Amino acid sequence: MPSTDRDAVTAPLHVVAGIVRDGGRVFITRRHAAAHQGGMWEFPGGKLAPGEDAQQGLARELAEELGIVVRGARPYARIHHVYPERAVLLDVWHVTAFDGRPHGREGQEACWREIAALRPSEFPPADRPILRRLQLPPLYVISDATRFGRDAFPAKLERALAAGASLIQLREPSLDDDAYRSYAHALVPLCRRYGARLLLNADPSVVAACGADGVQLAARRLVALSERPLAPDLLIGVSCHNLAELKQAEAIEADFALLSPVNPTRSHPLAAPLGWDRFRALCAQTHLPIYALGGLRADDVRAARDAGAVGLAMISGVWEAGDIERVVRTALAG
Repeated sequence: MPSTDRDAVTAPLHVVAGIVRDGGRVFITRRHAAAHQGGMWEFPGGKLAPGEDAQQGLARELAEELGIVVRGARPYARIHHVYPERAVLLDVWHVTAFDGRPHGREGQEACWREIAALRPSEFPPADRPILRRLQLPPLYVISDATRFGRDAFPAKLERALAAGASLIQLREPSLDDDAYRSYAHALVPLCRRYGARLLLNADPSVVAACGADGVQLAARRLVALSERPLAPDLLIGVSCHNLAELKQAEAIEADFALLSPVNPTRSHPLAAPLGWDRFRALCAQTHLPIYALGGLRADDVRAARDAGAVGLAMISGVWEAGDIERVVRTALAG
């Protein structure tokens, strides 16, 4: 059942959860075997008590479960999910300051884990959007080999990868299916060498054949889907332009969305730009992590984050730059 079917249950269970980080690590706990979603790892927290607000409930739950005193926290995400047996509202907070050493105070298995090494299939479906948001970088780089040449482009891509780009979309609409698959096969090992993930702007069935890390769905592919087309440990991004497309992306349990165009672009001169105000309003109406796309520069990453995005998606802003490395590092530092 899709996570956006909010009419199925009128009173979802309100649960608070805390993101407790130490650099690139996060503290997680394992649910008891007999509990709902038993055996899964989760971000620690629990049900609100009657009369509690979210911050009060978070502080109480983390004191009871982890033995820490929360000194500071800020909102991170609100996830609505409908399981076959219950609906939940997961109210997630980033714990910015705390006292004590977190541990499994109630006998539950608990540990620090590297964020990059966590697998979504180890977590309940309601927790997966949180994990994805944690794992997504501030920059999503989109290819343009057609413009710069299929033979010359890998050298440009390697410069971006060496500078830290870790999420790449292979978007080459001018290539036929066979040429696209061949090019994807050639670029996957290059991305692997730098620990980067390559998403294919293609039919989801092509992902496994090419050994890629997921798919970027154009709006025309999105409307044909009624459920998630790939396993949870592969990434699904969706290209969106309005609220209806964002809600459909939620319905198929996509991992993130591109929202565009923010500003006017040369590639789509007839498309009406959203502007930051409209972009911010749309971000507020979805739990999906959002990348801002369209007429943006690397130093726009702060404006994107202030508007609710996880970061920027860029094409020409990266590849046209004389100093590709500087552009990538600027965006990643945002």
